[in-house]
Amino acid sequence: MSKSLARVAKAIEDIGLRAEILNPGPSRTAEAAAVACGCELDQIVKSLIFQGESGQIYLFLTAGGNRLDPDRAALLAGEALSRADAATVRAVTGFAIGGVAPVGHLTPPAIFADPRLRDFALVYAAAGTPDHVFSVEPGALIAACGAREGAFTA
Repeated sequence: MSKSLARVAKAIEDIGLRAEILNPGPSRTAEAAAVACGCELDQIVKSLIFQGESGQIYLFLTAGGNRLDPDRAALLAGEALSRADAATVRAVTGFAIGGVAPVGHLTPPAIFADPRLRDFALVYAAAGTPDHVFSVEPGALIAACGAREGAFTA
């Protein structure tokens, strides 16, 4: 088991999240994950990492078919945002792009969640690698991450 996957599994256990880690195959993109998991695109939780002008890191958990609106996201964050580069994502979260999980980060970011995720009984989020996801009830995931729900999609 990779270190990243083990860290996610431990975080899930530590917070008491009822989730199942799966290895459905290549899941680097929301589209690939939906095919691999056999679910709707919006059941895939995209983990988008942005950095504020202050240096603060923000994680936006977005339904797979939705696009983040940078202006709306900046309003929620309270500062201008730019997409975090791969090195920053790895250094702060401990995950490579394509496998960023909503839990188990090296340094916990401020987290916002797309309300669209609540439209499903089950969603699938990255579990630390491009091939692993975990299935979870969206309300439980949002609560476990301490995410604030907000309108940040286009």
